[in-house]
Amino acid sequence: MAADAPKKVIAENRRARFDYFLEDYIEAGIQLLGTEIKALRDGRANIAESYAAVEGREIVLINSDIPPYKQANRFNHEPRRHRKLLLHRKQIDKLIGAVQRDGRTIIPVRLYLNERGKAKLEIALAKGKKLHDKREASAERDWQRDKARLLRDKG
Repeated sequence: MAADAPKKVIAENRRARFDYFLEDYIEAGIQLLGTEIKALRDGRANIAESYAAVEGREIVLINSDIPPYKQANRFNHEPRRHRKLLLHRKQIDKLIGAVQRDGRTIIPVRLYLNERGKAKLEIALAKGKKLHDKREASAERDWQRDKARLLRDKG
């Protein structure tokens, strides 16, 4: 992923970094309906409780919420339907192997529109954190905040 490319971030899963050790980041396309992409361009989506799962030889995004498009009438989409992720076969095989062999989870991290206006989803292979890991991360974050405040006040 190019860092200088202009992206419009629609939804971000900020809780994922707290609940999981995120390892391998992959950019995936999403198979969407017309009203779904219009709702995304309005900046409306939620991927906070969503995850990706293996269905057959495909990876699908489950429990992501794209609310109905206001201007669409009876042809609107189902807000929480399963959406197929568009990946290369090697990437799919790698993800399936990690999920089945190593017990990893596929977590969506960020949903955005790239410079060409295409909806992309950044997913990551994740390993769940235990409670003591979460406490340790929280304590480290608190210490960094306190240290920054002390340095700012003293210096």
